[in-house]
Amino acid sequence: MDAEEDRTRQLGFKPQKEIVYNKLLPYAEDLDEESTKQLAEIKGNLGRAVRLRELRPGALYWTSRLNSYINLYGHKFSKEDHVILIKLLFELIIMPDLELALLDKFARSLTWLLKKSKLLSRDDLVLPWKPLYQLLERILCSQYEILGLEWTPRTLEGSLKSVVKLSRPYFSVESTQEMLDEWRPLLCPFDEMMSKGISCLELFLPTLLPPEHHQFGFKLWLDEMIGIWDSQHNCFSWEETLVELFARVANDNIGYIDWGPFMAKIFTRFMRGFNLPVGSKKRIVGSASKGYDIQVASCWIVSMMGNTKLCQEHLTNFFNAVESYFHPSNIGKYTMKLQRLLSALPNAFTRRLRRERFKKPSWKHPIPDSHKLSEDDITSFVECLKAAVFLSMYSKMGSMDAAIALQQMAQVRPELVLPQLLEKTYTALDTLIEPHQLVATVSCMVSVSKSLLTSSKLYPEGPSHLLPILSAMLPGIDPNDFSKCMITFQTISTFVSLVPLVDCSEAPLVRNDLTEQERDLCSATAGFEDFILMFMDRCFSLIENSCMEQIRSQDSNPNRANNQEKLVDVGLTSTFNTVLSQCSPQLFKVALDKLFSFVANKVLETKIAGKMVAHMCRSATKTNAKMALRKFIPHCSGIVLNLTSSEDVQLEEDLDGQLLFNLQILSEIVRCPSQELLEYRSILEDVLRSTLHLTCKEGYQLGCVLLRHIMKACCTTYPLEHCSVPGKLDRPFTEYLPIRDWGTSGDIDNLDIKWHLPTEYSIAAIKDLMKLFYYPEITKIQNFIKGAEMSREHLLQSLTIIHEAITGAGSIIPRWNKPVVPNLVESVMEQKVSAQLQLGTAEFSKAFTGIREEVIHMNHNLLEHMLATGEDDTKALQLICKIHNTLLWYTGTFKNNFDSRWKNFKMIKKAMGDKLHGNKSLMRALLVDRVHLQHEQRLQQQLRQVVYTEMDQIVAHDLTNLSMSRYSMVRKAAQNVLFSSIDRLMYSRYDIIPIVLDQLKEDENISHHTFKGALHILHAQSMGTLACVHDWELLQKCWTALVQAGHSEKLSIMKVIDGIVMKIHRVYDTVAITHKVSQGCVDVAGQLLMSGCPSTDIAAPTAEEMEQAVVRLNALNEKNLSIYTNMCTTLVELVERGNLRWKFSQMATGMLKLLLRHDTPPPTPVVRLFVNFLVDETLHVRKMAIAAVGAILKVLKRPHKMIPLDPYKVSGSTPPATITPGVRPDNAWHHFNSSTLPKTQEEWDACVFVEKTHWSFYTWPKDMKVYAGESEQPKLDRTVDELSESERAVHDCFSSEEFVKKLIEFLSLEDRKGRDKFNTKRFILFKGLFRNFGDAFLPVFKPHLSRLAQSSQESDQRCLAEIMTGLVRGSKHWGFTKTSQLWEFLSPILKSALSQVTVETLFDWGTAVSTMSESRDPRKLHWLFETLMEFPTYVEGGSFLEASWLYILQGGFAQQEWRIPELLRGLLEYLEQNLAHSYKNVRDHIGSTLATIFLYDFALPNGKPSSPHAKNFVDRVIPLLAPIQNLDSSPSTEGLNHGTAALNDKVSAEKEAAIRLCKTVMKWLVSTLGGMFPSTPSVIFQFLPLLAPLEGFESDEELSLLAKVLMAYMAQALLQPETIPIVLGSLQQIALGTSWRAKVTLLGYLQVMVYYNLFTVSNQSQSVATIHQLVLDLLKDDRLEVREMAGTTLSGLFHCGVFSIEPKLQNHFESLCKTRLPAKRVRLQSNFNNEEFSASVVQRHAGIIGLSACVQAYPYDVPEWMPAILMDLTGHLHDPQPIEMTVRKTLSDFRRTHHDNWHEHKQQFTDDQLVVLTNLLVSPCYYA
Repeated sequence: MDAEEDRTRQLGFKPQKEIVYNKLLPYAEDLDEESTKQLAEIKGNLGRAVRLRELRPGALYWTSRLNSYINLYGHKFSKEDHVILIKLLFELIIMPDLELALLDKFARSLTWLLKKSKLLSRDDLVLPWKPLYQLLERILCSQYEILGLEWTPRTLEGSLKSVVKLSRPYFSVESTQEMLDEWRPLLCPFDEMMSKGISCLELFLPTLLPPEHHQFGFKLWLDEMIGIWDSQHNCFSWEETLVELFARVANDNIGYIDWGPFMAKIFTRFMRGFNLPVGSKKRIVGSASKGYDIQVASCWIVSMMGNTKLCQEHLTNFFNAVESYFHPSNIGKYTMKLQRLLSALPNAFTRRLRRERFKKPSWKHPIPDSHKLSEDDITSFVECLKAAVFLSMYSKMGSMDAAIALQQMAQVRPELVLPQLLEKTYTALDTLIEPHQLVATVSCMVSVSKSLLTSSKLYPEGPSHLLPILSAMLPGIDPNDFSKCMITFQTISTFVSLVPLVDCSEAPLVRNDLTEQERDLCSATAGFEDFILMFMDRCFSLIENSCMEQIRSQDSNPNRANNQEKLVDVGLTSTFNTVLSQCSPQLFKVALDKLFSFVANKVLETKIAGKMVAHMCRSATKTNAKMALRKFIPHCSGIVLNLTSSEDVQLEEDLDGQLLFNLQILSEIVRCPSQELLEYRSILEDVLRSTLHLTCKEGYQLGCVLLRHIMKACCTTYPLEHCSVPGKLDRPFTEYLPIRDWGTSGDIDNLDIKWHLPTEYSIAAIKDLMKLFYYPEITKIQNFIKGAEMSREHLLQSLTIIHEAITGAGSIIPRWNKPVVPNLVESVMEQKVSAQLQLGTAEFSKAFTGIREEVIHMNHNLLEHMLATGEDDTKALQLICKIHNTLLWYTGTFKNNFDSRWKNFKMIKKAMGDKLHGNKSLMRALLVDRVHLQHEQRLQQQLRQVVYTEMDQIVAHDLTNLSMSRYSMVRKAAQNVLFSSIDRLMYSRYDIIPIVLDQLKEDENISHHTFKGALHILHAQSMGTLACVHDWELLQKCWTALVQAGHSEKLSIMKVIDGIVMKIHRVYDTVAITHKVSQGCVDVAGQLLMSGCPSTDIAAPTAEEMEQAVVRLNALNEKNLSIYTNMCTTLVELVERGNLRWKFSQMATGMLKLLLRHDTPPPTPVVRLFVNFLVDETLHVRKMAIAAVGAILKVLKRPHKMIPLDPYKVSGSTPPATITPGVRPDNAWHHFNSSTLPKTQEEWDACVFVEKTHWSFYTWPKDMKVYAGESEQPKLDRTVDELSESERAVHDCFSSEEFVKKLIEFLSLEDRKGRDKFNTKRFILFKGLFRNFGDAFLPVFKPHLSRLAQSSQESDQRCLAEIMTGLVRGSKHWGFTKTSQLWEFLSPILKSALSQVTVETLFDWGTAVSTMSESRDPRKLHWLFETLMEFPTYVEGGSFLEASWLYILQGGFAQQEWRIPELLRGLLEYLEQNLAHSYKNVRDHIGSTLATIFLYDFALPNGKPSSPHAKNFVDRVIPLLAPIQNLDSSPSTEGLNHGTAALNDKVSAEKEAAIRLCKTVMKWLVSTLGGMFPSTPSVIFQFLPLLAPLEGFESDEELSLLAKVLMAYMAQALLQPETIPIVLGSLQQIALGTSWRAKVTLLGYLQVMVYYNLFTVSNQSQSVATIHQLVLDLLKDDRLEVREMAGTTLSGLFHCGVFSIEPKLQNHFESLCKTRLPAKRVRLQSNFNNEEFSASVVQRHAGIIGLSACVQAYPYDVPEWMPAILMDLTGHLHDPQPIEMTVRKTLSDFRRTHHDNWHEHKQQFTDDQLVVLTNLLVSPCYYA
């Protein structure tokens, strides 16, 4: 607390949360002042920008600066400022009509502020939810985006959802009820709005209310939502969303919700989601739902644990049931999900444990002590997972998930996990023939390394395994096995990084406080030296085998290492570096001597092997520079100086290998602390003098690398060591015992980091090196520019030296502070270069001021000279690009290097982090690395948004010129740097794009390569495209320049242009024309300016300035509108002029389509152009025009008035007391009712139409609105004079008969033969046409519609369907007269068209009728439904037309959902007369239609289903199926399906009709079970006894297949608890029957049914007893097939844990096995009773099958009772058949399934039992 007060006093405010790593930086004392200045500047400028209503660039720039501030310092501001900043950004994002790109960026900034929810409690901040919902509704449910009137950034949806999720804790107490009122009316399960309603509830509902407010929170809705979830079974998308909500509410309120009553249902559904194949057939039917998200389900399960054992028991039973699916030999679609479960569950468990035991308390309510996890809970959890995890280790999908699980489990219960894992590891290390097993096991061993070394209390033997594991791993360093080699490096590196390598064997002699285990461990550490030496021997062997000449084929690149070699190099280097950094000085000396001995006696090639050795030497100097440099520098420099002393060597182009090798070693070992390095300064300078100007390119390049590394060593800031413990490792054992620090985490408050910092001496050395080697090269190049002779090789050499020098000294050479390039963007905010961040080198940097500018000017002049004299020197030009990149973006590290290191750190942190104790519980080396990354992040941060200065401009212009070079290699190099620069130099694109656009003109003086380069710059590779900028002026220039670009026939240029156009269409998001800033934003910005410490020096805007800001904003909006209009008209003129080539004309048309917007009507020329293009000769243009005109008509749509509605007043009823979903008195009035249809004008006017189908099903909205009457809506019959200019352009064309005729001719053409389908864009066009203009164009269209209706051509029919659909949908607001006249015309057309439906147009007409009916009041469309219902009476056709009618009718009715019970009853009445239809296609459609009819016979909790009801239908149908009850024993009925067999009598006719009826019913049931909402109703199971025998009915293939599919559906159906006894009753009825086929089917069904409803069934002891008795009875069935199937089912039920294998049951089976059988000689007697014998065989066989089922229930395990059973079975090998066959099969299966782990399993058997098994299972040798 005192520390907090001191901190508050230092800063002047109490910081919310600082980044802890900043205090460990070497210049930490300067950061407070720096951050305070930055925060004050950000607050002042952001507040001022918003007050002055400047969103771009002002508010946008300062918001990004705020992000950078949080990135660097964390939430280092006061709570007051934190709240104000959140409110300001919240106000910004909820501003109406904010530009979408700005919205995306502001939303991301807001997520940064809201991320740490523990910093602000609900008392500190309250945010309204409604504006966020309105924002999401506007963006995510936009009606404009689908039409192309609004283009949204791809990341916007994610950003907005993140804002909502992070804002949830701060919604008010009342918000839950408000949300329920808003979204309950959407909850209609038949409608797509259900998904929206549930999604909104899941996204918004606050679940973190304190316990005293729970009655205003989840208690208002939880039971209701669980009821909805429980009432359906087909795992629709909204069910997954509901589960996400349940998981969240469970996690946020552990201990406050009783999940016990729902536990069985939760686990049943969870298990069903895996779609596991069950039973002998393993048939998966239905949609095979993807189930619940594994992370979400895991969170839910873990949140239900505690207090009682119920959840843990269910979880244990779950893993018992699915354990065998984890076995490596079992693989399927389910495997990945099961694997993910193994990592997700322990992760969720660890998070909860950390929350309960280690996390600091915050404002969020704690978990009650009564519900916290106990030690027993932890043990039970680990035990239930263990078996599955160890099985999945060897999965073919990889061992990653198992490793994660083991890591988490070993943290909490090492004694349960580590012994078994160690045993498997030693076994794998001893086995050479199974590399997959080795890699998988060792990967898991690595993941538990920390637990192994630190679990001294729970598993004290752990540390003693370190050296045996390390030693056993060494053979894995194998050049012939890459994967084994890499896992070995990873293992050694991981273990060694946790252990100080110190020989403690003498510690017991000087200390008397050691335990026995510590004494043993100290003695074992004497083996460290041998391990290090053996490790190095292995490394040297690997290096020698990696030489270029040994590993390269002729096809390989001889000068470059491949990816595998690079990875081995990195693995070797990092491992060796870790070993050395953990060594005591004594062990380090041993390792160093061995390394030096190897280097001194070897000469290796420098591409691969030499590089590896050099990196090892670097590791040595990095760890102990003084000791290592003393050995290496004299040796290597002596050889280099000796070999380069001759002038001949200086001139050689191929140097001696010894020279290059030693120079390479030297160039790497200098990467060490400068204080030791500079002792050898003179020798190194001599080496540089002798090597920098070698003729050999490889030689001087290594010299340049040496120069760079020396300079870098002198000026770079970095930690000096990364040891796992602070302090020296050679302290006396009396003071420090290293073994007690094995595996310990670093202490963030006591890291004791020692930094390397530049000193005056090291900076002086850099100056000297610059003077010796850098300035002479500058002079040479300046002389060359002035005209002196210089060869290309020497120029390249000089540029290389300069490049390496400025890279080496880059961290202390400051960036320029030059004037900002003026007038690039208009802004009221001052633009200036940001102050440089404190990096600890400011005092030294001043001496190097001007160097970057000097090189830039030199490069600029050199470029001008080279482009004038020698543009073909591509190598030099590429190097100039590299130098520019360094000058611009190198201040100590490059961005890609930093990003790579940051990514690696996060990866290692994720793998090695301690999730139980928190993110900071990392090993010290990682924490030190994180602090170093914090320093490097500061280096990068100051280069994130750099102000564009005059010096930057020189470089950018040079790069732009080089990007248009003649040579592609130069262009690519320059473009890479240019794109990186444009991305980071603010507003630079405003300067560069005009230069590029000048090179696109059609001008003879512009060369081909310049033109191509300019196009590539606009294309901009991976950064989007420069042709899409958020500035209207620049956008206009870009697009018009592209359209008017010069012409080239070259394919490469055409590809680039196509690429630019594609990118424009992909990247473009709508640019705002009108910007507005709400008063709420202005007010909160004022609060920010006035807020306290740190107070800002920036003056608040005066009233006059704010008035001017409003004027300026209005002027900008007017200017934008003017540019937009001008841009559109210019593009239209360019297209209409006809001078453009087709590609560019289409490009311009596409751009015009992109420019269409919902908030600004398009200019009339644009409208006219697109309307005329509807009849263009080019198909692509017509397609664009169709989409564009549909969108334009939407923009021109006039708003329709809506009025409030009181539904209870209309219905004359009172609101229900509780929510009652379904049909009620208050919503029945808007159903289809033939007696109350509006058939006159008065009835029409009096009728209140409710268009949306979901309204009122669940409940009515509080503020229900409907469209006003016809008289209050916009006028439809307008004269031409009443139309706007744009409307007139549309009217003129569509009033022309010739135009319409031509349009319909084009629309009637085939586009893609056989692949055309109903076109939504065409339909939208016609809908808009008839909506905006009424029936004005109908007279022109009528003749064409009549003609099309008579045509049987596919394309004509499709065109008719599209126009009719648009016409019906567009007539939504027509009056009664117009609508009735329309239907008088359309009804005959529709009848005629539907009588000519073909296979190709059936889908189109189905879509058309469905679209006509969608979201329309059925009373308004009664003409359509009446016409459709008449169909069978006016069509005389074959089965196809009847089936088509059903398909089309079904589509129309399905859209009306629950509102047309009368029509559904009428349709059902018709279908019941045709259930036994002769034709299969009709029967199939009848079945499907029946599923639609009964879909609404479904009630949500407390609701009522809609009629007709399935139960009544079933009661009528079942008696009709009586003739097929004994079908499986009747004669063949083959051919019945074809309707060709002549029927001889009434009985066979009845049977045939019953079979057809049965097929129809089965088709209905299949459709129902595949798509219905409720859990399977019990009425369906009345069919089970009838259907079970049909599966084996081979005489009718269709009947048999349908029966199989249906039985699979029924078996996998979700059953409610009350349904299970009914199902079992039906099964008992089958079991008592005579059909053995039915019994076989029953047993297969039973196993799957139980598995897919496992927990629900297991919960009912009576049902389990019934199943038990049923299976045991069928074990004794007379029929062999039934007995065998009963055995299979019994085994499955044992396996999934429904039955347990108890001694009583085993005794029962053994007693059956002992049934006496007469001897063979007795059986041969003539008077022998065969029936008694058969009965005895059946009894004995039943016992044998029962015992076999016990064995087969454990395919990968050997329980203690199994050996005895196997011995019992062997005693029956000589029994009569089929007993012998069963025994042999059981033993054979046992051998097959237990073979892989037989070395473990055989431990369960005695020697005698093994002898018996071996004799039986091992085939005798042929030669024995």
